[in-house]
Amino acid sequence: MAKSDTKKKFHFRSVVSLANRKLPVRFVAVVLSGSTLLSALLGIFRDRLLNSYYLDTYPTGIDAYTAAFTVPDFLFFLLTSGALAVSFIPVFNQRLSTGNKKSAWELSSSILNLMALLTLAASVLIIIFADPLVRYIVGPGLDESGMILAINMMRVIAINPFLFSISTILSSIQQALGKFVFYALAPVLYNVGILIGICWFTNGINIFGWQIFGGGIMGVALGVVFGAALQVIVSLIGVFGLGFDYEFKINWKNQGFRSVLKLLPARSLDQGIDYVNTIVTTNLSSRMGAGALRSYNQAYSLSQMPVNLIGVAISTAFFPQLTREIAEGKEAKFRQTFRTALGTIIWIVLPVTVVAFFSRGYLVSFIKNGGDPLISSILGTLIFSLFSNSIFHIASRGFYAHQDTKTPFIVSIISVGFTILMAIVLSIIGCGVEGLGWAQSIGTSLEIIILLSLLQKRSNGKLLDKTFWHNTIRTIYAAAITGCVAYSLTKFFPFMSTDDSIFMVFPKFCMICAGSLITYLIAGYFLDIEQVKPIIQKVKQTLLKNSK
Repeated sequence: MAKSDTKKKFHFRSVVSLANRKLPVRFVAVVLSGSTLLSALLGIFRDRLLNSYYLDTYPTGIDAYTAAFTVPDFLFFLLTSGALAVSFIPVFNQRLSTGNKKSAWELSSSILNLMALLTLAASVLIIIFADPLVRYIVGPGLDESGMILAINMMRVIAINPFLFSISTILSSIQQALGKFVFYALAPVLYNVGILIGICWFTNGINIFGWQIFGGGIMGVALGVVFGAALQVIVSLIGVFGLGFDYEFKINWKNQGFRSVLKLLPARSLDQGIDYVNTIVTTNLSSRMGAGALRSYNQAYSLSQMPVNLIGVAISTAFFPQLTREIAEGKEAKFRQTFRTALGTIIWIVLPVTVVAFFSRGYLVSFIKNGGDPLISSILGTLIFSLFSNSIFHIASRGFYAHQDTKTPFIVSIISVGFTILMAIVLSIIGCGVEGLGWAQSIGTSLEIIILLSLLQKRSNGKLLDKTFWHNTIRTIYAAAITGCVAYSLTKFFPFMSTDDSIFMVFPKFCMICAGSLITYLIAGYFLDIEQVKPIIQKVKQTLLKNSK
C-alpha cells in the first residue's frame, strides 16, 4: 500500500513539474490564447444554453441573473483582479532578481492573507446589503419579481470575490515565475462549473432522496460559485513544487509588501473606475424593457472575447519580460519588446475587428439559436471598442512595468467619465441600448490615444518609431482590403432567418473567415508587412519540404 501511494505521489509531482516548465514567451502567448479560446468556446456554449432557456421565455429571470453579478464583480475588480497582478508581479520579480527569495515568499503570504480578509468582509457586506444594492443601484428598472430574484442570486454569488482573490494571487505567483499551464486552466474550469450548474443544478440537488436545493435559474448561480471553487483548486495545484513558503500572517514590515500596497490603490481604483461604467450601463439598460439588460451584456461579452484572446493573452505573456527589462535597466530592449507586442496585437486584432463587424449576425447566432437583431445591432456599435480594448492592455502595462499605476488611473477617470456622460446623454435622447455601445467605443478609443501619446512622450519619441508606424499603416491597408472581401463573402453566404441551427451557420462563417484570412495574408505579403514574413517563409519551407 505504501509503495502504491509513493508511486502515485511521484506521478502527480512529475505531471505538475512537467506542466510548470518555463516556456518561451511566444509559446506562452499561444498557450494563453489556446486556453482563452477554449474558455471562450465553453462560454459561448454556456450563453447559448442560458439564452435558449431564458431570453425569450423568461427575460426577467435572465436580466436578474445578469444584474446579480454586477456588485460582486465590481468589488473583485476593485480589490483584486488585474490590479494585484500588475502591482504584485514587478515587485515580486524584483525580489527574485536580487536573490531575496525569503522576502518574495513573505510578500506572497502577506498579500494572500490581506486580500482574503478584505474580500471575505466584502462578501459578507454584499450578503447584508444585497436588497438596496439591487433596488437602487444595479437593477432599478427590474420589476418586483426580477428584483427579488436578483437579490437572492447576488447573495449566492457574493462569495465569489473571496474565492477569486485567492485564485488570482496564486495565479499571479505562477505568472511571475513564468509558469502558465495551470494559470491558463483556471478560467476554463470556471466555465465548466457554470455549465454544470445549468445542466444539473437547475434540476435541483437531491442527496439520499432529500431535496436540499429547489433548482431553477438559481441553480445557475450555484454553478457560478462551484466554478469559482474549481479555479481555487487548480490554482493551488499550480503553485505545487514552486517553493511557495506560505505563512499564516501579514508581515507589515516586509518592504516588498509595503511597495505593493503603495502601488495597489491607484491600480485598484483604476479597475474600479472602469467597472463603474458597467454598473451605469447595467442601471440604464435595466430601464429599457425586459431583455435589454441581457442583450447588452451578451453583445459586450461577444466583443470582449477577441480582446481576451488577443490583447489580454499577448500582453500577459509579454508583461513579465517587460518588467524584467525595466528592473535590469534595459530601456532600449524594453522599447523593442513593447513594439513587438503592440505590433503583434494590432496585426491580429485589425482583421478580426473587420470580419467581426460584417459577420456579427453569424456570431450572435452562436450564443442564441437563430440570432437576435437587438444583440446584433448592439454588437455593431461595440465592434470599434474591440480594437481599442485590445491595445489598452499592452499600453497600460507599459506604465505598470515602470511601476507607474497613477498615470493609467488618471487617464481612466477621464475616459470613463466621458463614456458615462455620453451613455447618459445618448439614452436620454432616445438612442436606446445601441447608444450605450457607441459611448463605450468612443470612450475606449479616447483612452488608448491618451495612453500611447503619454508613453511616446515618456520615451522622448523613441518608443513608437517610424518603422513601427509605416508597418502599422500598411497593416491598415491590408485590413481595408480584407474588409471589402469579408463584406462580399457575407453577401455570397448570407445569414438567413431559416438558419436556426449552429450546423447551418458555422460552415458559412468558416468560409467568410477563411476567405478573409487568405486575403489578409496575401495583401500583407505584397505590402511587405513585418509580421507576415515569417509566416510566408514557414509556408514556403513546408511546401518545399513536401515537394522534396
